Amino acid sequence: MVFYGTGDERAVVAVPEGGTREVPAVRLPIARAVPVLSRARRAPDAHPAAGFWGAVVVAALRLVARGRVRPAVTDGDFDAWRVGPLDAADHAAVAALARAMPAHARALPLPGTSPAELPDAEPLIRAFFDAVADGLPRGSAAVHAAGTPEFTGHEPRKVPHLRAWADEGVRISLRVEGPDEFRAVVQVHSLADPTSVVDAAELWSGASPRTRSAATVAVRRAARAWPPLEELLHRPVPDGIALADADVTDLLADGVVLLSAAGVDVHWPKDLVRDLSARVVVHADRGDRPSFFGPDQVAAVDWRLALGDDPLTPEELDLLAQAHRPVVRLRDRWTLVDPELARRARERDLKPMSAIDALGAALSGSTEIDGTRVEVVASGWLEDLRERLSAADLEPAEQPAALAATLRDYQLRGLRWLDRMTSLGLGGCLADDMGLGKTITLIALHLHRGGGPTLVVCPASLLGNWQREIERFAPGTPVRRFHGTGRETADTGFVLTTYGTMRLDADRLAEVEWDLVVADEAQHVKNPTSDTARALRRLPARARVALTGTPVENTLSELWAVLDWTTPGLLGTLPAFRARWIKPIEADRDEAAARRFAALIRPFLLRRRKADPGIAPELPAKTETDRPVALTREQAGLYEAVVRELMAEVADATGIARRGRIVKLLTALKQVCNHPAHYLRESAPVLTGRSGKLELLDELLDTILAEDGAVLVFTQYTAMARLIGRHLTARGIDSLFLHGGTPVAAREDMVRRFQDGQVPVFLLSLKAAGTGLNLTRADHVVHYDRWWNPAVEDQATDRAYRIGQTRPVQVHRIIAEGTIEDRIAEMLRAKRSLADAVLARGDAALTELTDAELADLVALRSGS
Repeated sequence: MVFYGTGDERAVVAVPEGGTREVPAVRLPIARAVPVLSRARRAPDAHPAAGFWGAVVVAALRLVARGRVRPAVTDGDFDAWRVGPLDAADHAAVAALARAMPAHARALPLPGTSPAELPDAEPLIRAFFDAVADGLPRGSAAVHAAGTPEFTGHEPRKVPHLRAWADEGVRISLRVEGPDEFRAVVQVHSLADPTSVVDAAELWSGASPRTRSAATVAVRRAARAWPPLEELLHRPVPDGIALADADVTDLLADGVVLLSAAGVDVHWPKDLVRDLSARVVVHADRGDRPSFFGPDQVAAVDWRLALGDDPLTPEELDLLAQAHRPVVRLRDRWTLVDPELARRARERDLKPMSAIDALGAALSGSTEIDGTRVEVVASGWLEDLRERLSAADLEPAEQPAALAATLRDYQLRGLRWLDRMTSLGLGGCLADDMGLGKTITLIALHLHRGGGPTLVVCPASLLGNWQREIERFAPGTPVRRFHGTGRETADTGFVLTTYGTMRLDADRLAEVEWDLVVADEAQHVKNPTSDTARALRRLPARARVALTGTPVENTLSELWAVLDWTTPGLLGTLPAFRARWIKPIEADRDEAAARRFAALIRPFLLRRRKADPGIAPELPAKTETDRPVALTREQAGLYEAVVRELMAEVADATGIARRGRIVKLLTALKQVCNHPAHYLRESAPVLTGRSGKLELLDELLDTILAEDGAVLVFTQYTAMARLIGRHLTARGIDSLFLHGGTPVAAREDMVRRFQDGQVPVFLLSLKAAGTGLNLTRADHVVHYDRWWNPAVEDQATDRAYRIGQTRPVQVHRIIAEGTIEDRIAEMLRAKRSLADAVLARGDAALTELTDAELADLVALRSGS
């Protein structure tokens, strides 16, 4: 394969204006071209030709993965692998690719053609398919496919004696006739014309010896996949064989799958009914809905077999259970009976499910029985509950008269949803975007229920905000802090505590029968094995509500941790959840599994975004801009020195030590990008003129302050924030600095001073101040250094961009050009596979890169 670009070779290509041109080229073997083109397929800046051939690579690999490969012998008598046989759908897909091929993708003239004439597209695609198939490693799978070890060597070998064996131009299928007496008839299909099909008996009389040999080879391969066909090999004409009932049963159970993998389709008689199906029925016919938190509540489970959509009667089930043949007469028609369905007719009663498992099965529409996923039908109160939870219309719940505010429409819908879930004894997760008013919605829920006490567990920074909001919107409602030296509980009103205090004093809190327990910023308990999460689970409550703007920051296991607290048992155990949902959705990208999972959790999670139609139309515009800056000469020198020194340390290490050194490398490079004094830990540094980022921040602040604006500056490093604060003080600019060690009272005072307009610049630690604060005085947000997860940056931005903001908000992300920051920003924009890994696991994903991949990631690009 030839790539056009910088290289030692030259290639002659056709050009649009006519004629040809000689260009530099790089010649790649197919094994190297495949990964290059695969990446090009998704690259936003890739040439259209590279993107097209990337799509062809994917199509070729899918054919190979389906087993559509066959051994062949080249014109030079060497062994080779080719893609095939292709069915009608495959041929249509190749034709569609050929029609879509751009001219650039075939601008290399073929020998013997006019220089300005483009080669035909389809032969090029087929040749590339064959090259991909032949370029894959050969191993035990190749032995099985070819049936001979000649096709398994790493290097091609001369096999002239196998030419007749491998030179196949046909494929076969089986037509099953019956049901009085079953027979399998061999049909022969032309590979050149998939619509051309003839019975082997008819073909044999007039076909050439070469065609008959090819058909015999195809029969031999089919017999290797399904042994009952071996009888065909002993006949003068392999036209068909009689099938005993046991053969048909075996064909239904495993044979069809084995033959399909070998490229042999099985066609059943048209008048034989084949739509017998089985679904699991979960019976919950008792009058009262059981408590879903009760460990002893169970639901009966059995099989429901149906012909089409019509369930079988008990008499028909008995007839099916007693059948001794693979067909049974049902409703005056012969019906094909899968052995597994007959077994289910005999063993109708299944092991009972717990009530919460039954609800999960009813909502997702499926469950797993003996390792097989099957459809589920609910009955009784369980079906009523499923319909109630899935209904779009919410029960009426008016705004409480005691609420000193008017709820927006979406907040009233949130109240009604919370009322429905908590009145059923089922918890829920309100996952609205930051700033949409989750706090006031929860206060309204407390007033609406009018029952016992509500315990709110939140980060320490939010205690003051909760108390102010309750006193403002529910005047007269008792509110106490269970924190510090004054730890009071109550049997009415609100009790506020922090996650840390709750963890240390869980025994006292567990003595109260809470009406509601609320976990605010619930992502704080995303690790279910942490002491904080364990303590939270010990608190008794009639209902549990989680509040979070980011129900999934990293992986689905975090969502499991939240929902398993609000509705215990809904998603099963964590190991079972990983196997059933995380692997199919996150690793395998199984869209069907994702749809089932969405159906399961939808009733328990309410998610609204600011950008959703009708949610927050009064919010002003938000503009996000990447601000690239060049490194200073000092920064560039430090950057390259760090790469040389620490990459050498990485290369000398393995295992955990290597991962630790990679994290050290990444941290050092980000600090160099921020400011040399940050990396060098200078105690009394000169700050001006040494950092491109600091110079840009100065320019931004000059403009913002001249327009009477206010700005939040986020950094993940407290040391860098202190350097910025010192620099601003030297310039005569007042600023505040909030970090994880700031006491609660000081935090509340800082927020008040900033919101009152006393100080225009607020420096914040990203981790400590990225949630829970209302800082709508700011109309600018600066991210001084990049976080690996954009969701965390979005949370920080939402300190300013939230309900109550009246001015357009501008978000500035400062990025050091040509550095690792630049590469990460590019990956986040392009949504490439490595970016997905970074989004999911942060620095941990980068610790698993090879030395070469890591070196490419951190290398300082030219022009910096």
